[in-house]
Amino acid sequence: MKYLISGKQIDIGEALQTHVKTELGAVLEKYAERPIDAHVIFSKSAHEFVCEIIVHLSTGLTAQAKAKATEIYAAFDSCAEKMEKQLRRYKRRLKDHHKERANPIETIGASAYILAPEEENEDSEPESLQPIIIAETETKIPTITVGEAVMQMELANAPVLVFRNEKSNGVNVVYRRDDGNIGWIEPGSNG
Repeated sequence: MKYLISGKQIDIGEALQTHVKTELGAVLEKYAERPIDAHVIFSKSAHEFVCEIIVHLSTGLTAQAKAKATEIYAAFDSCAEKMEKQLRRYKRRLKDHHKERANPIETIGASAYILAPEEENEDSEPESLQPIIIAETETKIPTITVGEAVMQMELANAPVLVFRNEKSNGVNVVYRRDDGNIGWIEPGSNG
């Protein structure tokens, strides 16, 4: 398995890298079959250290966790604990998912945009209805089942996931509703 351990404007020492590889390796060995790589990012926010872990699994799914603490080791340990909890919750489904799928998950390329917020000024009219794009990145849209999409959204701790439905081959969306339930949008299913 490949580890990428980096710090945003902070130095990551050899001892911390060894600690990360040992502890995260134990968690992944216990709960995830054949993880491909793990990216651990440390940063500082005011007086706290922030740790974010992103793990790509051989099933094509991605697990993600984030935590903060006043000490860098405590931030990692808390983040690793969150990752372990997520993987433990989905261990059986991750294994079942991998057994059913003969080929790796297919993905299609897409563009993701970050839009500038509209300024709230009651006196002036907007110049146009076109939003201002401040960033553009490439992303991948996986071809998976609805159940796998919900699991992927939960593992990535994301509020929404766009995916191509394996059964209908159409682009679908799952999202977390304000009431805590999961919503599913499947265009064209009602005539």
